[in-house]
Amino acid sequence: MKKFLGTTIIVFLTCLASSQTNKTNNQKPIKETFTDSSLYLQPLEVKATRAAETAPFTKTNLNRDQIAIGNSGQDLPFLLNQTPSTVINSDAGNGVGYTGIHIRGSDATRINVTLNGIPYNDAESMGTYFVDLPDFASSINSIQIQRGVGTSSNGAGAFGATLNLATNEFNEKSYLELNNSFGSFNTWKNTLKFGTGLIGNHFTIDARISRINSDGYIDRASSDLKSFYVSSAYVNKNSSLRLNIFSGKEKTYQAWYGISDSMLLTDRRYNPAGMEKPGTPYNNQTDNYTQTHYQLFYNYKFPNHWAFSTAVFLTRGKGYYEEYKANQSYSDYGLPNQSIGNFTYAATDLIRQRWLDNTFFGQIASLQYKNQKDELTVGGGWTKYQGQHFGNIIWMNFGTASPDYHYYDYPATKWDANIYTKWMHQFNNMWQSFIDVQYRNVSHKMEGFEGNANLSVHRNFQFLNPKAGITYTHNGWQGYLSYALGNKEPNRDDFQAGLVSQPKQETLHDFELGLEKRNQHFHYGATVYYMNYINQLVLTGQINDVGSYTRTNVPYSYRLGIELQGTAEFTKWFNVVANLTFSKNKIKSFTEYIDNYDTGGQNAMNHNNTDISF
Repeated sequence: MKKFLGTTIIVFLTCLASSQTNKTNNQKPIKETFTDSSLYLQPLEVKATRAAETAPFTKTNLNRDQIAIGNSGQDLPFLLNQTPSTVINSDAGNGVGYTGIHIRGSDATRINVTLNGIPYNDAESMGTYFVDLPDFASSINSIQIQRGVGTSSNGAGAFGATLNLATNEFNEKSYLELNNSFGSFNTWKNTLKFGTGLIGNHFTIDARISRINSDGYIDRASSDLKSFYVSSAYVNKNSSLRLNIFSGKEKTYQAWYGISDSMLLTDRRYNPAGMEKPGTPYNNQTDNYTQTHYQLFYNYKFPNHWAFSTAVFLTRGKGYYEEYKANQSYSDYGLPNQSIGNFTYAATDLIRQRWLDNTFFGQIASLQYKNQKDELTVGGGWTKYQGQHFGNIIWMNFGTASPDYHYYDYPATKWDANIYTKWMHQFNNMWQSFIDVQYRNVSHKMEGFEGNANLSVHRNFQFLNPKAGITYTHNGWQGYLSYALGNKEPNRDDFQAGLVSQPKQETLHDFELGLEKRNQHFHYGATVYYMNYINQLVLTGQINDVGSYTRTNVPYSYRLGIELQGTAEFTKWFNVVANLTFSKNKIKSFTEYIDNYDTGGQNAMNHNNTDISF
């Protein structure tokens, strides 16, 4: 995809009000009151799922200042573009609207994403649609990317990386901030943020409202995005209670179809969406979706090294994409042929909406113990997803359909529960061990799919995911060796394959070896990884028994690579960061199926040691 072109002008107006600490007869200053509490530092719900600085896993951490540097309105993957082994793309061509991300060659369906420890991946597709949370980066305080399987987390299995986003940090001082950006293709970003700081040494509120608009680089690839974020917290010396409510609303013109190589040479901005309409393209060939999150956190720090955290959450999503379709058979929509005058029509042009109305809720919790040599975490959670897939017809050239008529209606339910134990032990000043074991249970229930309304899928998966590693630290050097086992269930599209070709679970054995050197001004390091897959689901081109292209389990495949990275900080205002990855991504053996347009069938082609797609 094309990169963002042109110059972005950013205007910042920031007012930081210096708040004085109030004192009463025996009350200590707020910094003294809370500095000893981990609640005032990294939130417990985030700490439970993140890898510690000395944990034997490959990771990249981004703080608030690093995030702010690149936050000019583009989607979140563009902020991660300069991290190792990361490749991004944009449907609209300029990073506003739908975007994609690959880490170590794995797409977003294989990247576990959590918001303050709460799962964000779509429960059915397992994809992450950051377009549903426009400008969420303006509320993020820190990001950790764990490449590979990483430590145990809540939600979908990590087969390429784990992406942990955190917003739950306390701002001691009040602030008011107005950020405005303007860039190519009439791209605008307007953000207003404010925070009260700590009121009465206990209460705080942070809020944000954002708007992003863009015409897009691709023809008609416009985006109209709006969002808000509100977080309020009450904190004591040993406990805290926080409520987050945030929402995003997106309307984007469809730009996800792609074009042929020949078209790139003559009209690289061509968009085939909406072109089935005679004359001018259909002007509302759009994707529309609203997603709202409710998160309630409670943290408590016990005496004698123990801490507890829990959170309950609800995510509501509802939306549709609308499209103009030409010459559609009435029978495909469960409708009779239409008679008008002396003519009977078997097909018509129509406008349809394909809806998704879903509810996702659950709970996470962790119990943590820490002393000078040991850090123990027991955590987990449960979630339930309820999704309703249905389609409406809002206009037909010949005939009408009832406004409440659904030409398809496919409900789906998914349960997910996991529990994990992590133990980090310090042998001495140089050697440290890490052990992590997770049990996960997943249950799917899907009643009907596109093209196969009578297919019911009831599947259950049980996974045991152990991880272990060792770290050596001395004089600014840190080396580590780790092994992690990951298992992952198929997604909705895989289950659509039909009863005779139902997919298997995927398994990944991940080996990581890293060495890095840090001092005050320089950091450089190298990581060698070997990711060995059993029954990885890959695209082979084969058409299943309902006529769709789906992924197929291949017995053996692997990703082998080395990641090199370095940072040099010459002054407070000038630094250089670079990274480079060499990798081989191979399927040891599989059969590809290629359409034969002369015979109407498919030709089989056997491959050995061939590249994995993308």
